[in-house]
Amino acid sequence: MRLPDIGIVLQGCGSATPEVALSNDQLSQVVETSDEWISTRTGIRSRRLASPHLTLATLAAEAGRRALEMAAVNPTDVDLIILATSSPDDLFGSAGQVQAEIGACHAVAFDLTAACSGFIFGLVNAAQFIRMGVYRNVLLIGADFLSRWVDWRDRRTCVLFGDGAGAVLLQAADRDRLHGFAMQSDGTKNCHLTLPFQATPQILVDQTAVGQGTYQPIYMNGQEVYRFAVRRVPEILEKALFHAKKEVGQVDWLLLHQANQRILDAVAQRLHIPAAKVISHMAEYGNTSAASIPLTLDAQVRQGQIQPGDLIASAGFGAGLSWGAAIFEWK
Repeated sequence: MRLPDIGIVLQGCGSATPEVALSNDQLSQVVETSDEWISTRTGIRSRRLASPHLTLATLAAEAGRRALEMAAVNPTDVDLIILATSSPDDLFGSAGQVQAEIGACHAVAFDLTAACSGFIFGLVNAAQFIRMGVYRNVLLIGADFLSRWVDWRDRRTCVLFGDGAGAVLLQAADRDRLHGFAMQSDGTKNCHLTLPFQATPQILVDQTAVGQGTYQPIYMNGQEVYRFAVRRVPEILEKALFHAKKEVGQVDWLLLHQANQRILDAVAQRLHIPAAKVISHMAEYGNTSAASIPLTLDAQVRQGQIQPGDLIASAGFGAGLSWGAAIFEWK
């Protein structure tokens, strides 16, 4: 039996960030650095930080509500919620908490962990449920509070990360706006970007022991991650464009994970995409991991820069190491 042709449309977007902003000048009071050092190397000037009492589920739910409002979809009509995050409130998952806060009482909800590739991987996962005819309305949220896991004495990492949430509402449609995608992973390079668990042996009885402990701060080999990104991201975008039957010249906007301005510039140069088509939103928010693509998309849509029908080439990349790209139209 042939399945019916079901398309995907991104019908709405939303975002939410903590109220507290930490500028580079303020950060220089915490660790030996400066605004000039950070901004010239990363393009970041400030980042938002979650207060100790703010939960990731609450911020993710706010971003989700705003996406639903734009899409004019009632929470009770949401079929599935995918929460892309590497920093949940609960290690068992936070998507269920988001579902309850939104009031999406008919939706199934689960977490997806793919670090900074999480939003793209979530987008591809959501699309499969819609194409199979299983669900009609899928709320995809990318949210991370990596400030929880940053070593604030390590200027190689603490200058990069911020907290935030972004969301899109994907809906079944007659005409498909998700034209192509590609995803890859390379676990042999996992050691270059990690948030590892460190166990301490605890003896139970005789020679029986278990490992108990907690997660250690984020570690990143910046040079290796940079080399990986500027090589692999253009490749995966070209692969996604091939699957989409689109040419680079047809792309209206290049929307990458907001990791580092140098990476954005290098990828655009390798693909021969003009700087005017490269969307950069990291100066104010930093690297918000799985939230960065939807957060940036929402800002550009609400400012009127991204218009319905615009073709967007998007890519996420990071821990795993993992990377992926998607070619889609806005609405």
